[in-house]
Amino acid sequence: MDTPLIKLKPQNSASLYAQLRAELRAQILDGSYPPLSQMPSENELCNRFQVSRITVRQALGDLQKEGLIFKIHGKGTFVAKPKAFQNVSRLQGFAEAMSSMGYEILNKLQSFRFVPATSHVAARLQIPEGRIVTEIKRVRLLNREPVSLEVTYVPEEIGKQLQKADLITRDIFIILENDCGIALGHADLSIDAVLADEDLNSALGIEEGSPILRIERLTHDAKGQPIDFEYLYFRGDAFQYRLRVDRQANPPATPTAHAETTHDQ
Repeated sequence: MDTPLIKLKPQNSASLYAQLRAELRAQILDGSYPPLSQMPSENELCNRFQVSRITVRQALGDLQKEGLIFKIHGKGTFVAKPKAFQNVSRLQGFAEAMSSMGYEILNKLQSFRFVPATSHVAARLQIPEGRIVTEIKRVRLLNREPVSLEVTYVPEEIGKQLQKADLITRDIFIILENDCGIALGHADLSIDAVLADEDLNSALGIEEGSPILRIERLTHDAKGQPIDFEYLYFRGDAFQYRLRVDRQANPPATPTAHAETTHDQ
C-alpha cells in the first residue's frame, strides 16, 4: 500500500521541522507506530513530507531526546517502549504504586540472609557496625519483565518477622504496616546513575555497562526511627521516577482573602 504524501505548511508560524516533529510525535502516541516498530527511513520521510534531510534529522533528533525513539547503528530508528514511572511525592512501595496503574507486579526472591551490618548500613540504620541485620534481595518484575533489583536492610528483629511473610507478591512497606504493626513516617531518598555490573546484568537481563538508576532510600517509622534502608536499582530503559517541585510550599494568602477570613472569625 502506498504511503500518502503529507504536505507541511511553509507559511505556518512553526518551522517545518517543528511541524514534522509534532506530526511524528502524534503518530507515535496514537499507536500508528507501535512500540519497538521501525520508523520510516530518513529518505522515506523526506519523500513523504516533501522536506529536506536536514529537517528530518532535526525532527528525529528532538524525538530521540524526548525518549520517544531510539537508533540502532546499521539498522535504523525504532519507537521506544513507554517507560513505567512512579511518583515520589508520597511514600509508596513499588507494587503499591504500579498496581494502582494497572501493572502486574511479581517479585523474584534472590536471597534472604542475616549478615553483619557494614559501616554504611549501620550508619543509616543508626546501629553499631557489625550488628546483625537482615538483607533481602528481590528482582521486581513488571508485567513479567525484570525492571529493578531491590536490596533491603532491616534490623534483625524486624527481619525475623519478614522471614515468615509473603515476599513474592507483597511490598515490604505493606508487610511492615499490616503484619508488624509499624506505622511508617517518611523516607529520605538520594538518586544517581551507575553502570550495570555483572550482578545487575544477571538480575535484570541487561548488558554489562548499561545505565542504571540507583536510589538509596531510608525509611523511618512514625516516631522518626530509621527502620528500612534500601538500594533500588532500576533499568534506565524501562523506568523513571517523577516528582513535582513547587516554588512555594504554602503561597501566602492575598491581603483581601486574609482580611475576609479574619472578619468572618
